[in-house]
Order: sequence, then structure tokens, then C-alpha cells
Amino acid sequence: MNNRIHILNTQIDNLTMEETLAEVSKAIQENRLIHHTVVNAGKIVALQKNEELKQGVNNADIINADGQAVVWASKMLNKPLKERVAGIDLFTNLLELAYRQQKKVYLLGAKENIVKELIKRTDKKFTPSIIAGFHHGYFKKAEEEKIVQEISESGAHMLFVAMSSPMKEIFLDRYKKELSSLNFIMGVGGSFDVLAGKTKRAPEWMQRVGLEWFYRFLQEPRRMWKRYLVGNIKFIYLVIKEKISKK
Repeated sequence: MNNRIHILNTQIDNLTMEETLAEVSKAIQENRLIHHTVVNAGKIVALQKNEELKQGVNNADIINADGQAVVWASKMLNKPLKERVAGIDLFTNLLELAYRQQKKVYLLGAKENIVKELIKRTDKKFTPSIIAGFHHGYFKKAEEEKIVQEISESGAHMLFVAMSSPMKEIFLDRYKKELSSLNFIMGVGGSFDVLAGKTKRAPEWMQRVGLEWFYRFLQEPRRMWKRYLVGNIKFIYLVIKEKISKK
């Protein structure tokens, strides 16, 4: 991409949602692969010390800013991004795109009952079905190559991987050559859980003001306090540090 900025040891494409969807649609028409990823405050903090994650992110063809905090940081660092492109919103938009263009998707990740519920809801919304195949996310490393082959031979045009970081970034970076028969591969984190109805997403007003992380924290405070509260403090430190170093 020729509109890529570089901040906080990562690259980010300055694309809107509409522009991102146009790039994916173009890749499908030209029958080539796009490896997509997103970054938020927590991921940017993590990749400072995790070289595999850093490589998995920066090797992607499109890198969107998933978190509003990243957009704010880009403005503070005088490299303003146009807007936040939330991974879950891109995922739902691409399901609709697949239906409109009569393409197929493969769903990898989450617990089996969750992914089956998501398929049930997807099939109810989109008929005929856009699902080429699925597999839960609780598999052993020794099973990876077999699953990748299954995805490659499934007839899917898009792959959505619902795993946590850094697993999904490393997985997609490792196997994108083997997945070159597809047109789009993307990690979607906990999106399967949300769209299957297991967890709730923050209200739109909280999303707009950058408090989606706080809503998630309130749902599971014991598990999420360190990830969000400590992680956000570290992110602010990184932004201030880079701001000072550029003066």
C-alpha cells in the first residue's frame, strides 16, 4: 500500500472502511491474495517485545487501525489516520460482500458450539449459504498443516480466524503461502463470540468515544484488568515517548 504510515514500530494503512472493502473486492476480481490484520493499543504494546507478532502484523498486505486509541495516537504523532476500521465491522461487511458476489467463506476458531451457532445465524441471513467450511480453534500444532490443506481445498475465497493474539497473526503469517488459493485471510479475534450471541458488544456511543475496551473490561474485570488498564498505560507511555523523540 502506498498510503501507509509508520508509528510505534508498526505500519498502518490510512484507509477508510469503504476503501478497505474496495481493495478486498479488487483482490477477488483479480484472483490474488490479501493478508489482512488490525492493530489496537494492546497489540501495539505486545509487539514491542514479541518479534513474531511484530513480523506477523507488519508482513500483512493491509493493516487497519481497529482501536480508536490508535487513531488518536496517529493524530498526536502528526500522522493522522482517516478513521478507525473495526475488525468486527469489516468482518460483517465482508460476509455481506461474499453473499452479493456469490463467494464462499471459511470460519476457523472459537469453540465448536460457537462457530456452529454463527453458521446457523449466517445461513438464516444469507441463502444460499456462503459457508465453505469450518473448524473450531482448539486444535494442536501438529494438526495445523492438515487444517490449512482443508481450508485451501474447501473452495473458500475468504478465511476468518477467530483466535486471540498473537496466535492468529503468527498462524496467518506462517501459512499464507499455503493459503494462496484464497483471496482474503483475516484474524477476527472474539468476533465469532459476539456474532453468535455469547458476548455483547459495547453500545455504539461507547464505540464512538473509544470506550469499547472499558465495556469489555466491565464484562470480565478479573480477566481483563491487566490487559486493558495496564496495557493502556503502557500504550500512552509509548505514544508520549515517540512524540518526545520526534521533537
